Amino acid sequence: MTSVYDFTARTLSGEEKPLADYRGRPLLIVNTASQCGFTPQYAGLEALHQSYGPKGLVVLGFPCNQFGAQEPGDAAEIANFCSLTYDVDFPMFAKIDVNGPDAPPLYAYLRKAARGVLGSERIKWNFTKFLVDRDGHAVRRYAPTTKPEALGPAIERLL
Repeated sequence: MTSVYDFTARTLSGEEKPLADYRGRPLLIVNTASQCGFTPQYAGLEALHQSYGPKGLVVLGFPCNQFGAQEPGDAAEIANFCSLTYDVDFPMFAKIDVNGPDAPPLYAYLRKAARGVLGSERIKWNFTKFLVDRDGHAVRRYAPTTKPEALGPAIERLL
């Protein structure tokens, strides 16, 4: 059975990172954007990282410009924004498409494994969140309107 650990992703600095490096740890995978109404969720994601990271959780951010062109920056601009505006310390990856033919295999897997409303695979907007268990299986998709702090109980069950 496929799991997120079967995939790699390019970091903001351009390195290929095997997600198997996170094996045995629950993950929260989020498509992000710096100019979105949901952008303040970076603070909540960082709070989850700080609170649950020592217990095993890893938050992974994937910038995406597919929704309203709300992530127009290059890797350096994204890194700078995340660091200076929200003091983001969790891993951030290279900008990707999350829908369509250019979406990486990781997101094709996530969309199928944890479908949205009415079984939809398509990601609707920025800050869609995927909670992944210690075995690398996507267990739930959360809408952009779900604030990171609301995920605490679900994360605790996986720790």
